[in-house]
Formats: sequence, C-alpha cells, structure tokens
Amino acid sequence: MTAVPTAITQAPLRTIRPQDLAAVYTQPNVQLARLTRGGRVRKAAPGLYYALPDDQDVTWLPTLEAVAAGAATALYGDRVPVLMHLTAARLHGALPRAVGLAVVAVPTRRRPLRLLDRPDAVLTFVARDVDDLDAALMPTDLGRVLVTTPEQTVLDLARRPELGGLPDEVRDVVRTLLPRCAPERLDLLARGQRMTRTLERLRAEHP
Repeated sequence: MTAVPTAITQAPLRTIRPQDLAAVYTQPNVQLARLTRGGRVRKAAPGLYYALPDDQDVTWLPTLEAVAAGAATALYGDRVPVLMHLTAARLHGALPRAVGLAVVAVPTRRRPLRLLDRPDAVLTFVARDVDDLDAALMPTDLGRVLVTTPEQTVLDLARRPELGGLPDEVRDVVRTLLPRCAPERLDLLARGQRMTRTLERLRAEHP
C-alpha cells in the first residue's frame, strides 16, 4: 500500500488542495489520483482531498461536518472557517437526524460546493465576520474546528430559519438549544451583532 505523505496527514483536518503538494510532487494531481485509487485518500470535492485516519479502513466515512470543516479550512486556512447554523446544532447534539447540508461561515462570498464522497451533500458558505462570531473549538472525525456556541447558533437559526430549506428542523433545534443558553450571553451577542430584534422575536416565540 502506498504511504500517504505527511503533507496530507499533518495538514489541518487532513485536507488539502493539489497546489498544497507542489513542494512534494511535480505533478500533484497525478499523485493524488494514484493515492485516491489506493483508498487512503478520498476526494471531498473538486480540487479538495482528505486522508483517512490511520486507524480506519478504506470503507470508513467521516461525518459530513468533518468533511465540510476540512474543505473550508483547506480553502480559507486553519481556524478561519466556523461551522454554524444547523451544522453547529448537529455538533452540539441538538439535531439528531443527519441532513445533507453543511453550513460554514467564511470571510468572503463563495458558491455552494457539492461534496463528492457521499450522495447529494452540499456545503453552503455564508459570508460573515468570522472574528465577530462567538465560537469554540470542537472535535470532529478529522480534527478540531471552530463551531458557534449554543447562544450564537440559536441567534443565527432565528435570524435565518430558511437557510438550508429545513424550517421544521430549525424550529426543533431552537427549542432544544434555547434552554442551554445563558440569557446574559444572548443579550450581549444580540447587541453586538445587531440582532436585538431577532432575540426579542425568539423570546416571544419561546417564552
């Protein structure tokens, strides 16, 4: 079995673009195709690849949240993207059912990205001031990534319940997460991010 280079296995969330291997291979795309055929590297999306953890066999599939985090990190840099909205809710255990949508906050606009390692999964990018988001590092199958806190997640869900086209799931998640939120933290975030009306509506709907 061909060894996977450390340039991939030691990359943030084990995810890279072909150009990230320019110092390792003269023809990164050719070598990535060979590694992919070997099963230890998988194509996440056009121009994005991840290495399977050493303790997993070639049939293993990471969570959608992990792949989304890796793809966004390869595109924007380590600790820049922030998993948000329903994707954050999933990592907080408030969304029990897996959905084929991942939402990540990034600094610039970018078109949605269809993931290739599973059917019909889409990574949706939301342009935000990522430094302004209330987020914390959380583990995924491929590594640690920034995820919005329960308070930030609830506010984002209330502000854009239509994002992803899953309003019933959004309503259920808000009902689950809201009791976990610190009221004073919600107030602080809402004032700082101009979501006071969002919070007022949220509290009116969930007294």
